[in-house]
Amino acid sequence: MDLTLPLHHAAIERILPHRYPFLLVDRIIELEVDKRIVGIKNVSLNERYLSREANGSPVLPPTILTEAIAQVGAILILAKPENRQRLPFFAGIERVRYRRPVYPGDVVVIEAVVVRLRSRMGLLRGIARVDGTRVADGTMTFALGPVQTETPTDSRI
Repeated sequence: MDLTLPLHHAAIERILPHRYPFLLVDRIIELEVDKRIVGIKNVSLNERYLSREANGSPVLPPTILTEAIAQVGAILILAKPENRQRLPFFAGIERVRYRRPVYPGDVVVIEAVVVRLRSRMGLLRGIARVDGTRVADGTMTFALGPVQTETPTDSRI
């Protein structure tokens, strides 16, 4: 698999199992295998999961922002050839802090840095920024599932 930067939508879909509307990463602009990754999430007004603030303004829900950070981190883990056929599981989050809302039109720059990496588990520190201002950060634990193999089609279906 070619990991020539920047990685756009088609290359990201070859790495992650997520598809629209759950694929939340638009582009990968930096990648240092086993160290760090930087991705982009463009927030548009027509995204179905936007919620409303008390004043009626649409905002990106913090849970969706957290998932976007996790997806960028998953791309970092799956960039290693030995992990390509594995499935990363979001195992936990710690010290996540949401510092300000993210609005339609914002470009969220997401950075994930490896804190600890083992063969089947790891810890990443994620930071999301809009215009250089930190909007969210936290530590995420992930586990890697077993290598995925092709399953034969069940003839009873």
